[in-house]
Amino acid sequence: MDFELSEEQVLLKDSIDRFVKDNYGPEDRIKLSQTELGFSRDHWKTMAELGWLGMAFSEEAGGFGGGAVETMIMMESMGRGLVLEPFVSTVLLGGALVAEAGNADQIEAIIPEIIEGNLMMSFGYAEAQSRFNLNDVETTASKSGDGYILNGTKAVVYHGGTADKIVISARTSGASRDADGISLFIVDSNAAGLDIRSYATVDGQRAADVRLENVTVPASALIGAEGVASPVIEKVIDGAIGAICAEAVGAMAAANEITNEYLKTRKQFGTAIGKFQVLQHRMVDMYMEAEQSKSMSDMVAMKLDLGYADDTRKAVSAAKAQIGKSAKFVGQQSVQLHGGMGMTDEYSIGHFFKRLTTIEMLFGNTDFHLNRFSNL
Repeated sequence: MDFELSEEQVLLKDSIDRFVKDNYGPEDRIKLSQTELGFSRDHWKTMAELGWLGMAFSEEAGGFGGGAVETMIMMESMGRGLVLEPFVSTVLLGGALVAEAGNADQIEAIIPEIIEGNLMMSFGYAEAQSRFNLNDVETTASKSGDGYILNGTKAVVYHGGTADKIVISARTSGASRDADGISLFIVDSNAAGLDIRSYATVDGQRAADVRLENVTVPASALIGAEGVASPVIEKVIDGAIGAICAEAVGAMAAANEITNEYLKTRKQFGTAIGKFQVLQHRMVDMYMEAEQSKSMSDMVAMKLDLGYADDTRKAVSAAKAQIGKSAKFVGQQSVQLHGGMGMTDEYSIGHFFKRLTTIEMLFGNTDFHLNRFSNL
């Protein structure tokens, strides 16, 4: 397989690397994460102007026709800076669901607005009891006249507090864990009966718990056919997993570089601690984990671009299991090798540790994906 980037892909990578270098120094990120919004709307507009928000959408929908490989390139660079803007929740979750299963009117109304940076979205799929089971949905949608009434609660909706529209998975039929009977609805953030409680997550991102109490939506809010959303949800989530795997690769590479530089400059007994053989061995282990993760991330991006089948699902779970293990190892070792400094919020390595730890849990942890791989 050809792992060389094309000229256009190299230019894309260089542009994001420059953006991260100019806007995401350690102090810049800390300041942004502590604001009420949790990210910069100016950065978001810059992403739109540079075409990044349209990269993952087809040319028919107004995008630039990029695939999973282009998304991987972008996310890997974003991972190096721990970028805070809601790219995954808006483009790869909410927007991707509309692009994948929406009708022409929905695509025309939503996708261009996302690409222009005028609309933010999120996806409410997880519930308190569901763990990582995408089919465990107790939120209900009942027909009422020409529309639906939604009731239920969605947990940890990433960037739900700043989303203009939230895609909600709700059960229109079947038992609480059936794959059949799940539907998708677009809900405006200001809809009557919608209660959004936003909070900061441990990794400096933002999430929200979303409660729906007799929220009325028109029939036009339904994405795709009623009761058959489960395969679409799985496909979109798998695409997002590929993206956060690439983000983890970028974060691990940055963490290794920061740690290696620290070992070269931190002295003990008059000698740089990087000269101690046991620490050299540990850095080698961290480097190997990061390189294995990079290979798995590249592989799963290419698999996703080739099509979506059981073989792709297996590749996604294999990559997530490997990268979850590696992310946890690199994050923990980075903090430990920094000693007490690694535990401070003022120093960047702790933020990489927190994000890598969170990625291990996102969309299913290592054990979940090992089991899914085995079942497939």
